[in-house]
Amino acid sequence: MSTRAAAAKGADASYKTLSEKGLKAGSVGLIGAVVIGVSCIAPAYTLTAALGPTVSEVGVHLPAIFLVGFIPMLLVALGYRELNNSMPDAGTSFTWATRAFGPWIGWMGGWGLIAATIIVLSNLAAVAVDFFYLMLSQLFGNPELAELTTNLPLNIATTLVFISLACWISYRGMETTKGVQYVLVGFQLLVLGWFAVSAFLHVANGSAFDATAISPDWFNPFAVDSFSSFAAGVSLSIFIYWGWDVTLTMNEETKNPDKTPGRAATVTVVVIMAIYMMAALATLSFAGVGETGLGTGNPDNQSSIFAVLSGPVMGPFAILMSLAILSSSAASLQSTFVSPARTLLSMGHYKALPRTFGRVSPAFKSPSYATIAAAIAAAAFYVITRTTSENALWDTITALGMMICFYYGITALACVWFFRSVAFSSARAFFFKFLAPLLGGVILLVMFFKTAYDSMDPEYGSGSSVGGVGMVFVLGMGVILLGVVVMLVMARVRPEFFKGQVLARGL
Repeated sequence: MSTRAAAAKGADASYKTLSEKGLKAGSVGLIGAVVIGVSCIAPAYTLTAALGPTVSEVGVHLPAIFLVGFIPMLLVALGYRELNNSMPDAGTSFTWATRAFGPWIGWMGGWGLIAATIIVLSNLAAVAVDFFYLMLSQLFGNPELAELTTNLPLNIATTLVFISLACWISYRGMETTKGVQYVLVGFQLLVLGWFAVSAFLHVANGSAFDATAISPDWFNPFAVDSFSSFAAGVSLSIFIYWGWDVTLTMNEETKNPDKTPGRAATVTVVVIMAIYMMAALATLSFAGVGETGLGTGNPDNQSSIFAVLSGPVMGPFAILMSLAILSSSAASLQSTFVSPARTLLSMGHYKALPRTFGRVSPAFKSPSYATIAAAIAAAAFYVITRTTSENALWDTITALGMMICFYYGITALACVWFFRSVAFSSARAFFFKFLAPLLGGVILLVMFFKTAYDSMDPEYGSGSSVGGVGMVFVLGMGVILLGVVVMLVMARVRPEFFKGQVLARGL
């Protein structure tokens, strides 16, 4: 058996990583990894933000679009699982793309993951702050407390406190992270279930705002009016599934690291799809897609659909939804630190970044320098964008879709190329190591280029533009080009990685 074939079959029974980094092994099991994966996706926060905009694009075909968005995520997750089975490493996209395509593409794959997660960290903190003050206003019956979030200095200060707390928990390692997540994730799923059951009861009792019977047509993606609406809806649905790959970045800290992370990724995607389908059907059945009143097509409702519907659906218990969204964004803020910290750790360890990023806390066995660096970067990004232009902050979040498709697509195709010599050795290898990641990767890269093209339109996103080019395109491509610049600088100061002397291609 060749060296390549042996590695491709995960023959290393000792479960060694490509290079040990000092993280605490065996600290997370399958259930813990799935909980952290669900937390990172943040279903309560993501649904309240994404349901409205997606309905505006595809109407009652929301369930169909959720299913279509689920398919590439599942295909890519299967490819990630195969890569992890062969070489569990905390660097995930960075390490695997480097092994498949070489240091330059590998470095950019890592950059895509880091940039996306750093940006979303700042957004999660901002959402947590908004719902924190909303919760206080509901708790004390004082609407003016909710308006405190518009006080810019107070908003920034509170956001920095949230980021600091999340950083502190992450710094203390996976066991502390896991304990916090069990509570926060359990609570938000309980409230989402409560909301769905209450909505269906209103429909059954005739007290729903616009009771709409569930129809098979809702699940037909070909019934969407236009390809542009279909593409926009799929782009949004891809974003709402994003985050499951956090389970892979924990692979050096899980029990049975060559199996557990991949299984956790697949289970996480399936669980999230079920949660989304339940919430989507309940919301559409209760409120319909009308553009007035409580309708999900009403532009005034689309920024936070649960903030609008929780009162009519849950009555006096509506405050629980505010708490759920607060806990969802706070939980995701904390768990999202796992991915960039471990990618930065790996890049420092393999000399693709300064070696200081490769430091591990002796006490907690967690990425010390990398976790703090991720927190500082997220805080700086939020302060700069919020004080410069609020549109810039939200347009960058819209541009996240491009970066997600970029690094997911690269990693999926890395699976195809890495296993090319064994892809046709069996039916299982053909499907899991070739066909599934190939289809998933191609779909996501097509979405990347489609979104990039569409976002050049100044009307895309907030409507802001630079020199007649849409702000979303400028920000999205600007972040990617910034990565190219940083990479070229690192190639001058740390040439050994880029010469393939540290992490070589192939097997």
